[in-house]
Amino acid sequence: MLSIIIPVLNEAEIITELLQKLPARLSGKYRADIIFVDGGSTDGTQSLINTYVTKTVQPQSIYSIRLLSSEKGRAKQMNEGAKHALSEILYFLHADSFPPKKFDKYIVAEVNKGNPAGCFRLKFDSNHWWLQLAGWLTRFNWKACRGGDQSQFITKQLFNSIGGFDEDYIIYEDNILIGQLYKRKKFVVLPKKLTTSARLYRQKGVWNLQYHFWAIYVKRWFGADADELYQYYLKHIKQVNSTEISKEKLSNQIVEN
Repeated sequence: MLSIIIPVLNEAEIITELLQKLPARLSGKYRADIIFVDGGSTDGTQSLINTYVTKTVQPQSIYSIRLLSSEKGRAKQMNEGAKHALSEILYFLHADSFPPKKFDKYIVAEVNKGNPAGCFRLKFDSNHWWLQLAGWLTRFNWKACRGGDQSQFITKQLFNSIGGFDEDYIIYEDNILIGQLYKRKKFVVLPKKLTTSARLYRQKGVWNLQYHFWAIYVKRWFGADADELYQYYLKHIKQVNSTEISKEKLSNQIVEN
């Protein structure tokens, strides 16, 4: 069995595509425990998931779909999903990313080899040369080439021993966990490719967004804490005026992509 944990927040525009494509990419060899964790959507995301489950998922299906709710914030949502996961193997996936066909077979096989954590290579749904190059670089097992968009599998035992996702990080939570795995030398990159959306690059501009992603990475390298990274993200990527707003109120304004 594999537990697939997907944090969502106001994803009505894309969630139906994921609901249709994800089960079709299962190998059929293992049961799949698909868990959506909603952080308070107001656009009908929850209704779309519930409707799909009612109309499509049958008792004899090799997969199940559950919808949970939690506080807003990807780290909190993914931790909540992990608490309810039925499998000893967790697979964290973004709502705008589509894993390769038979992805569950590759993940289970890798864990059975003794590799408790890892990800797939990545490609963007864009022909922009930089995004094509960025995807190509994900074949290398370098920490600088990692990110949450690549998805991530990890055994529940290892996940719990690390303490899960650090909920202090409203952004960059994936990289913090990945950093812990690299310190333990417990991370592999599978040779199959996951496809992820370039929607934020299209919205913000490739070079503008990439510059700010690099800036966040460098800031963290030099010791910036969770709040510093969050404030930079709000100012330069989300463009929210955060000067006199508390962190709690800010987190209620943000929609993570």
